[in-house]
Amino acid sequence: MSLLAKWCTLIMMTAALLGGPAQAADELGKDLTSTIALLGLPCGQVVRAKRLGDNDYLATCSNKMTYRVFVNAQGRVVAQKQ
Repeated sequence: MSLLAKWCTLIMMTAALLGGPAQAADELGKDLTSTIALLGLPCGQVVRAKRLGDNDYLATCSNKMTYRVFVNAQGRVVAQKQ
């Protein structure tokens, strides 16, 4: 697994374990915003995030873009425009 994938996985797991659901959701949005920015994609800020599965999220950005952010079979973090 690449360093970026390990980092993103750790952040997403940490966000899920924080305080309460509202705080975890806020942290998840921040983590997804950072992940999408690191991948060089336009987003602004993640305003809504939905968990689809393990290390698999649907992120809606302030610029109305939606991305599926997940760890692929090769262990890399990927963001696919939806």
